[in-house]
Amino acid sequence: MNSEETEVYISRTPLMTALSTALLMSAAGPVIAQEEETAGNSAGALEEVIVTARRRDESLLDVPVSITAFGAEQLERMGAQDIIAVGQAAPNVTLEVSRGTNTTLTAFIRGVGQQDPVAGFEAGIGMYVDDVYLNRPQAAVLDIYDVERIEVLRGPQGTLYGRNTIGGAIKYVTKDLSEEGDAKLRLSYGSFNQIDMVLTASVPLSDNFRIGGSVARLTRDGFGDNLNLPGVENYNKDVIGGRISMEWDVTDDFSLKLSADSVHDESEPKQGHRLTVGVISGAPVLDNVFDTRAGLNSPTQLVEAWGAALTAEWVLSPNVTLRNILSHREDDTTTPIDFDSLPVEDLDVPAIYANEQLSNELQLIYEGDRLGGVAGFYWLDANAFNTFDVILAQLGSILSPPLPGLNANTYGDVDTESWAVYADFSYDLSDQWSFSLGGRYTEDKRTSRVLRTTYLFGASPALGGNGVPIAVTSDFYGSQTATEFTPRASVSWTPNDDQNLYLSYSEGFKGGSFDPRGYSTQAPDIDGDGIVSDDEIYEFMAFDPEFVDTWELGLKSSWLGGRVNTSLAFFMSNYTDVQIPGSFGFDSDGDGINESFIGITTNAADADINGVEFEGTALLSDSFTLGWAIGYLDAEFNEFIDASGENVADERNFQNTPDLTGNVSMTYQTTMDLFGKAGNFFVIGAASYRDDTTQFEFPTPELDQPSFTLWDLSFVWEDDDGHWRAGIHGKNLSDEEYKVAGYYYPYPALGLEGTVTAFYGNPRTVVGTVEYRF
Repeated sequence: MNSEETEVYISRTPLMTALSTALLMSAAGPVIAQEEETAGNSAGALEEVIVTARRRDESLLDVPVSITAFGAEQLERMGAQDIIAVGQAAPNVTLEVSRGTNTTLTAFIRGVGQQDPVAGFEAGIGMYVDDVYLNRPQAAVLDIYDVERIEVLRGPQGTLYGRNTIGGAIKYVTKDLSEEGDAKLRLSYGSFNQIDMVLTASVPLSDNFRIGGSVARLTRDGFGDNLNLPGVENYNKDVIGGRISMEWDVTDDFSLKLSADSVHDESEPKQGHRLTVGVISGAPVLDNVFDTRAGLNSPTQLVEAWGAALTAEWVLSPNVTLRNILSHREDDTTTPIDFDSLPVEDLDVPAIYANEQLSNELQLIYEGDRLGGVAGFYWLDANAFNTFDVILAQLGSILSPPLPGLNANTYGDVDTESWAVYADFSYDLSDQWSFSLGGRYTEDKRTSRVLRTTYLFGASPALGGNGVPIAVTSDFYGSQTATEFTPRASVSWTPNDDQNLYLSYSEGFKGGSFDPRGYSTQAPDIDGDGIVSDDEIYEFMAFDPEFVDTWELGLKSSWLGGRVNTSLAFFMSNYTDVQIPGSFGFDSDGDGINESFIGITTNAADADINGVEFEGTALLSDSFTLGWAIGYLDAEFNEFIDASGENVADERNFQNTPDLTGNVSMTYQTTMDLFGKAGNFFVIGAASYRDDTTQFEFPTPELDQPSFTLWDLSFVWEDDDGHWRAGIHGKNLSDEEYKVAGYYYPYPALGLEGTVTAFYGNPRTVVGTVEYRF
């Protein structure tokens, strides 16, 4: 067994085929159903689940951690296409495609996250691929194929899962290679001419060496069109991705795994839907929310990402394992983001992102009779680079031909050097009482270069234009280092084999940085001596770390002789020194027109986040399984200092954080012969509810999304031999129109037309899938 994986070992009961299709929301620890399943016999209870969520074998009831997990079989049966689907089924979780992008991830868990993707801002939710932390959100909307499981860990996770998991972590775990060799082909066709092909294969070259991989071709026509650029679709998909891995059992105690993955995304740029009439042009609001009139088409939209990892594992003794994970990753994005979504250059933002990281993690894992845990050392060297224009119209834009206005170009180059040591161990005080203690010491160093140049007459040379530089508004170079110790502790009481009551305390930390859109020439003279010093510029550009302290009281239970599993968790979090990024128009010459913008990020806020999560799975009969996940949040700012120094906490909301989220699923299973082959037929229905959601900390009635429900339905047939699977998956069957992101610069904030544009979640789709395992 590979102890790094959180697996479940469940005996092959007839119940398991039905159970694995439920949303397994009782998982307060990762729950992955065994793939070898049988069906058709009666069973009276859910089997005991054994997990390795804390790096060693434990009963699910014994794990004092809030985790929801989705296994490979479950994800395939529910027709999940990318990681966004996970956010619809986990409580108090928001996963969205960032505004103006196809593959950049915005993630929030329990009110903590970050939606600004530019260099200088760190995510509040850690994203991992096979235990490798992704330092940037670009190319992080991962398509689901060749996956073993996806885990969502809620609350600070620094002691076990690494850096910047102040709000939680998402783990994408790919499948190990088969020792016997296998191959699988999956073909899909659906709405909007969606055509997907995924081929997976592995081959043992010897008794101790295996090679394998997957290749995916994923295409779809746009949900809408760019009415200004003939032949350009909006919200389409054109992706080629692949993974390859090699596994070598060097000895019985020492193994190596080398893996690599890549994605090449040529989807058209995703442009927004205007919610207001153009101030100058009078351009009306379009009927189809997926249509756009965006005129910006340079640079060419392209996302490329690749990474490689080498994992070495050495079993030193039956109790001690040493593991090392070395990884390198890169991604590059060029994108024309037309904020105003009009043919004219009113608020156009062509951009380039380039990210690179090298990381290494060394783990020492101990598993004893009463003591178990992990200790480790983590190191990261990363660079995040972006350059983007903000091309603003002046009065000349209403002339024919229009004259482009001023352009504020931002060049940001951020180096991150981070290292940490951590440990997390638990000890069984008795058969009923256990205690866990962990801690992490982190040192984060950020070095930033921010260069902002004002150009006249169009785009900057870096983005293919011929703009003429007329002023430098920021030329900043600075470095800051932050150190922090974040502990975690829990105590568990198990009065019997079916109940576990636990209380835990954990702290989270996210390092500070420098505002990548900062306007250093506007730094204030703080001491009033008539000179803006370098120290005053530094203080104006910098923002400090933020912190979360969380208490959690949980109860994990098995009821009615094992027919019902539930997980109930209450939590209280104090969120301090909250990093609040913002940007607004700036009138530098006092003529009443904002010809540039300023970014200001402050540690302006302090907040309390309290909530409850209730998840469960119930075996209603031999054919019906019910799953549910309900999350409630009471998130309020205690303090929120605005630019004028006033406390406006009563006027601010938590962005991307609905008060109530819920998911209910029902799975029906029965035997069915198809084309002369015996098999099992599943009907899986699900409803996902999200309460009112605000896009920013301040209300934006046009962009804020009222509560809504998404309805999904899947029909799946699988043969008993494990060769064939066929399914029809309907998503958003009521064709709900719901906003997930947007830009808000109403006139006269930036530009002359007024920019209030929205981006929407997927409309109703129906996709048919056929899979054959050779």
